[in-house]
Amino acid sequence: MLISRLACSLLLTTIFCASAQAQYVWLDEKGNKQYSDMPPPKSIPKSKILKAPGGVAKPAAAEAEDKPASSANESAAKLEKPVTTASKNEDFNKRKAEQAEKDKKAEEEKTAAADKAKNCDRARNYQQTLNSGIRISRTDKNGEKSFLSDAQREQEAADVKKALAGC
Repeated sequence: MLISRLACSLLLTTIFCASAQAQYVWLDEKGNKQYSDMPPPKSIPKSKILKAPGGVAKPAAAEAEDKPASSANESAAKLEKPVTTASKNEDFNKRKAEQAEKDKKAEEEKTAAADKAKNCDRARNYQQTLNSGIRISRTDKNGEKSFLSDAQREQEAADVKKALAGC
């Protein structure tokens, strides 16, 4: 009696262990591998099932045929370059460099905008000075002081107006 119970328990253990090792592997709609001890949903075509209990495995060539060419190339790239700490570090450094480049570009744009605002303020102040009628003097290359004539004042006013058009 004891032997039959022991044999029966051994038989049941073997059956349950065999079913527990039954693994399914398939590709979902997004191309990600899914692992389960349950069969895949009915919506998954048989061509996407990579492994089923009983040792049914899909060859890599058939897997590549199911995917578009770009996905097959990506899969080949992933096979060539395994995800390691070094590759993760390389990707991180690449993202870090790209972010630094974006930050540098944003800082340059910010500086350029500040310079433009400063130049626009100077041009507005000079325009007010020209429109006020105050005599404006200049020092020439010989160090002599000269005043702007009416024609020179009009020319300066036109130049300032062009500069302010961009502000």
